[in-house]
Amino acid sequence: MHSVALAAPDDFDGWRAAARALVIAGIAPERVSWSSPADPPALLAGPPPPEAPEDAPAPRVPRGFPDLAALAIRHRDPQRFALLHRLLHRLQAERGLLEVASDPDVARAEAMARAVRRDAHKMHAFVRFREMRVAEGADGARFVAWFEPGHHILRAEAGFFRRRFAALRWSILTPCGSAHWEGAEGGEVRFGPGARRADAPAEDAAEDLWRTYFAAIFNPARLKTGAMLAEMPRRYWRNLPEARDIPRLIAEAPARVAEMVERGATPPALRRQRTAHLVSLPGGRSDGLHPAAASRVGTPAMPHAETPTDSDVPAALAALKREIETRNDLPGWSGQATQLVFGEGPPEALLMFVGEQPGDEEDLAGRPFVGPAGRLFNRAMEEAGVARDEAYVTNAVKHFKFTPTGKRRLHQTPDAGDIAYYRPFLEREIGLVAPRLLVTLGATALRAVTGRAMPVTKVRGNVLRAPDGRLFYPTVHPSYLLRIPDSAMKAREYDRFVEDLAKAAATARSLPAAA
Repeated sequence: MHSVALAAPDDFDGWRAAARALVIAGIAPERVSWSSPADPPALLAGPPPPEAPEDAPAPRVPRGFPDLAALAIRHRDPQRFALLHRLLHRLQAERGLLEVASDPDVARAEAMARAVRRDAHKMHAFVRFREMRVAEGADGARFVAWFEPGHHILRAEAGFFRRRFAALRWSILTPCGSAHWEGAEGGEVRFGPGARRADAPAEDAAEDLWRTYFAAIFNPARLKTGAMLAEMPRRYWRNLPEARDIPRLIAEAPARVAEMVERGATPPALRRQRTAHLVSLPGGRSDGLHPAAASRVGTPAMPHAETPTDSDVPAALAALKREIETRNDLPGWSGQATQLVFGEGPPEALLMFVGEQPGDEEDLAGRPFVGPAGRLFNRAMEEAGVARDEAYVTNAVKHFKFTPTGKRRLHQTPDAGDIAYYRPFLEREIGLVAPRLLVTLGATALRAVTGRAMPVTKVRGNVLRAPDGRLFYPTVHPSYLLRIPDSAMKAREYDRFVEDLAKAAATARSLPAAA
């Protein structure tokens, strides 16, 4: 019997190194006991496993297994390490194992990953920082939050709060560990031991302001108590300042709804064209914004004869989609695609993302951003604090361009002619959606919006102005991140991509919405 003691309950790197050595040595999972500081000690301790030779070939796994294991290893189940070791061992002979959803080991690992993702989502939503009184002369205020995660997610999710609250000095205290950030100049997040609830402030000066804000946005006409409790379970309530008002707001809801019905509907405000304030840049260009002007800048409406009303926009988008589908002058290669893939999302979205073209999975599903790059994009959006229902996603080119190779369909980059053909349709789609800010993902989208080729690396992260006067924010396409072979560089570029999305969202929120 071999024993493996990991350094931390979420020590993925330690588990991966040990599991790799065990598989190379041919040691069966049932001959190994695993433990971590947060788990019960093993009843029978044995010698550690042998180290893997440096030149030994690494175990082969499907592309999705590392991500699955990295999530499942944060689960509180003490058998998680053994389960993942068993899956890794089985995958060497059962190459398609992860595709068998009914397999008990696969189903259990997937359930663990879902639980961890759900716990991380709750942490993002329900951490409440309160200002802690500091000694006179201390270096700035510190904001402290108490949170009780269901799983070992603190270290993995600390980066979300570092990006979201980069300028503040903050601490997150949990029963099993703590995270501390010293502000923008603080280097890395520092992790420490667990704490008690009494170590965090119970309230601060902003408590009443937060409760007032919550009461103001509470809509009694949309109250669904069951759905609210599913999204905000009662176990989180004691750490939320607004929770003390929820019973009263629920009790008052029927009377408030009746009052709203009695008062009747108010006529909708006319939609007005938004104005823009440009700052001229050196060389006569006017495609940038001065930070001081950012909060006053809007996006002009597209130059159509008539701007659709809110209720007309979905119908107009559907009509535009049908128009493209029925054209007889589509590029010749478009006939190979399964179907047209149009954009989706809310009109007047906070952000509108323009990608390159649908991929293989998007072509089959008929929806944008559902393949590997789309799943990575969704994860980055969540970490950046951008809800998917705040975003409209589409592509510069609406059909999948590929080269058939046996059973595979190899992606082909759209050329200048493809981009030029679809550009008028994209411009009409943008005009109908009327986002606060447009975000171009990759070089193809950048060319489609600007009408000319330019390197993404030179303009990435700047708020620019398109020829039609619309503001846009260029960054890389998420598929670029998937192609980076070096894991450290991939992690750095992923973090930078998340920061781009957070910056774009912050910029969009500073712009006025359509009246």
